[in-house]
Amino acid sequence: MTALLLYGPVSADYSAREDVRAYVDELVSAHGFGRESLLETFAAARHQPRIVEAMSRPAEKALKWFQYRNIFLKDERIAGGVDFWADNSAALESAEASFNVAPEYVVAIIGVETYFGRVMGSHRVLDALSTLAFDYPPRSGFFRNELTEFLLLAREEQRSPADLKGSYAGAMGYGQFIPSSYRHYAVDFDGDGIRDIWANTTDAIGSVANYFARHGWRGDGKVAVRVTASGGEAEKAANKGLALNRTVTEFRDLGVEIPEIDGDAQAALFRMELEDGVEYWLALHDFYVITRYNRSAMYALAVHQLSQAIKSGREARLARVAEALGVRIAHVSE
Repeated sequence: MTALLLYGPVSADYSAREDVRAYVDELVSAHGFGRESLLETFAAARHQPRIVEAMSRPAEKALKWFQYRNIFLKDERIAGGVDFWADNSAALESAEASFNVAPEYVVAIIGVETYFGRVMGSHRVLDALSTLAFDYPPRSGFFRNELTEFLLLAREEQRSPADLKGSYAGAMGYGQFIPSSYRHYAVDFDGDGIRDIWANTTDAIGSVANYFARHGWRGDGKVAVRVTASGGEAEKAANKGLALNRTVTEFRDLGVEIPEIDGDAQAALFRMELEDGVEYWLALHDFYVITRYNRSAMYALAVHQLSQAIKSGREARLARVAEALGVRIAHVSE
């Protein structure tokens, strides 16, 4: 049975539906929209049944860690991150100075979310959010709020709601901001008066860095470390949610072998499935901040590991360039 059948028949014209018209009246009253203009907008919206189906199988729930990791930790994506860093080094340096967020994490977020802008989504955001707001009961409240945020941002940014594109969940641009995140965290980082996260990498970089900073990024220590966990108590303490629920000392007392980290630091322990076993990761403050971007420990660990691979790749490339320049200089001096 398809998701469409599960949730019943759908009217082809959103503007003709009573629930949509009631929602339009709410927007007119609360936010001063023109009623006829909104009805025209919803008359142009199209129900997308595949979006409802896709919402039922997110990768973080369908895949095990080693499968999920292999999507993002490929040589091609790492090389793409090194290239993106090289192409946008000035903006990344400026973002680090402004927000204290290391470039590798900004690059990794963009790499995981959109493969550095290659896959930003081809759905009209209006269609995606209308479909989820009115025809996806499990999360209709959340997506109705995001639809309101989307209509507000389109008005604020003087953009046509029908023109903006994104993912099947209504996420937009290089960093895949949902509309509420766009309104709260997107920045005009190049000072041209426009917050463009679709085509302007400088704005996209500044916006991702600002998101991290506004969610408490510290940038003053380790994000996550691989550890050894032995004994039943350590096993029981793993995968108890995303919150940093114990101190490092408490985890040590449970039998977790942890390298030199302040014992008072708050942490969480995650057990990740491999093809032939498991591995344990101790997550610290900035790991938790990454999960504010996507509420998934697998997502945050993929971002962390990709960031380190990209940083290593960039350092190796710079070393090769320096070596090549040194050889040339020596040759000229002879």
